[in-house]
Amino acid sequence: MSVKLLEHERLDELHRNGYFIIQDPQKFCFGMDAVLLSGFAKVKPQETVIDLGTGTGIIPILLEAKTEGIHFTGLEIQPESADMARRSVAYNHLEDKITIEIGNIKDASRQFGASSFHVVTTNPPYMTAQKGLTNPNEAKAIARHEILCSLEDIIRESARLLKPQGRFYMVHRPFRLAEIMVLMHQYKIEPKRMKMVHPFVDKEPNMVLIEGLRGGRPQITVEKPLIVYQSPGVYTDEIYEIYGY
Repeated sequence: MSVKLLEHERLDELHRNGYFIIQDPQKFCFGMDAVLLSGFAKVKPQETVIDLGTGTGIIPILLEAKTEGIHFTGLEIQPESADMARRSVAYNHLEDKITIEIGNIKDASRQFGASSFHVVTTNPPYMTAQKGLTNPNEAKAIARHEILCSLEDIIRESARLLKPQGRFYMVHRPFRLAEIMVLMHQYKIEPKRMKMVHPFVDKEPNMVLIEGLRGGRPQITVEKPLIVYQSPGVYTDEIYEIYGY
């Protein structure tokens, strides 16, 4: 299918099911964190998924390719990103499987209704609004800093959106792990699975993948670390497998 690309946009191959995604490098492109989250999240047959802060729709598109979920919804506050996501969905003929909605994460449970989804995924802004150098590009700043929503907003709304025993998947930074665990416990999403991501085997982790269960019992499994590079510029076999190369 032909797709209209706007100025500065490009069409990138995803190496899954022949799918492509539209991106604008001048605004924001998805990173490895989104791909790793799509590999960490588990979606069972006939389950519904919502991705909070979906950007250009990378996580719903990858999850549709990798799982047997019945329907995937992406929620995005920036109309330009949502438009790119919708055009990518159309390009890949996924209109029956993926819906992109415009809205604020803070109001997600009112927009979609409580207990509406089996799975919530999110690759949220990592930095608080006060920390770090805010990017002068508004789209990038919103994606990286908690300007329009906070970590608490995301976890609170995820808890409301999830069905009982529904699962929550998030990628974040290890330096905020204590805050993440406190908020998940506060909103009754019990941490069940965690994996640290290290750039090299001898380096500190720079990402953490977390699974939580709404109303789950206290018990967490810490999985073996994921190492990104075996040498500079060369991914490990596990990374190649997640990417589908």
